[in-house]
Amino acid sequence: MLCAVYKTRKKQGMYLYVSKKDVFDDVPEPLMQRFGKPELVTLLALDKREKIAGIDKQKLTDELNSNGFYLQMPPKEDDLLSTHRVSLGLSSSPDKKF
Repeated sequence: MLCAVYKTRKKQGMYLYVSKKDVFDDVPEPLMQRFGKPELVTLLALDKREKIAGIDKQKLTDELNSNGFYLQMPPKEDDLLSTHRVSLGLSSSPDKKF
């Protein structure tokens, strides 16, 4: 099975996987509006891979077969300010003064 992988300029690390190159018929219109203009990254042969960018191949295949697309969201970013505050012995968030 082949799939096409697209990125967006709107959010780094967000990728859209579709079953056929340049065919977005199964992707809901609100998602396409938020995603913006898809930019082709690559075509993947799923048969030859066990994991793709940290995604389980079976999950990706199931999503493509049932929905016609798969949306990969970027990993959650660490809250560096909270981490730094804790390393200084402070609470993770500053006290709010009214």
